[in-house]
Amino acid sequence: MRDLDETDMEILSLLAEDARRPFSNIGETVGLSGPAVSDRVTRLQEAGIINGFTVDVNRAQLRAGVPVFVQFENSSDATEALRERLSGADGVEHLFVTAEGKIWVYGRAEGQNVRRWIDGMLDDLPPTDYSVTLVDDLEWTPSLDGTEFAITCAECGNTVDSEGESTRIDDDVYHFCCGSCRGRFEEQYQRLEEGA
Repeated sequence: MRDLDETDMEILSLLAEDARRPFSNIGETVGLSGPAVSDRVTRLQEAGIINGFTVDVNRAQLRAGVPVFVQFENSSDATEALRERLSGADGVEHLFVTAEGKIWVYGRAEGQNVRRWIDGMLDDLPPTDYSVTLVDDLEWTPSLDGTEFAITCAECGNTVDSEGESTRIDDDVYHFCCGSCRGRFEEQYQRLEEGA
């Protein structure tokens, strides 16, 4: 397994700006052909670095309600239940979990029904205090500057460097920091398959 190089990082940055950018256009920017860019993107997907391509909908143009930022004052033992409930809720666009286990969400609600929107999401959960801030303007600019990616070993969790190995098992690509981790993983996988 090779390390990510500057070209990979530049490709990721360009896709973060516009996921629909043609590979030929990216190739002109990074000095590669379109097919070479396609191969790199495929490897980044197989490595789990690119999980998918999304659409960034400007909800303000759709009149989808008032943008709000909600900070919940939940206890740390309620974090997971609240996170699960809010992550799929209508109108929630971004969900954040702080280091203290507090949940914050950005979403859109009908202007005069913000409290009803939040209470509907919390429905049968224990009562939780929250504060609401109406958002005037939002700029979401994903950036990869200053970021380093580390692929982790599927067996032990260590970082996979240029000495690492990769293998494909049942259409999935797995990365390992060394040959012994790869061997242990493959043996375990085979035992599980035989037992199934």
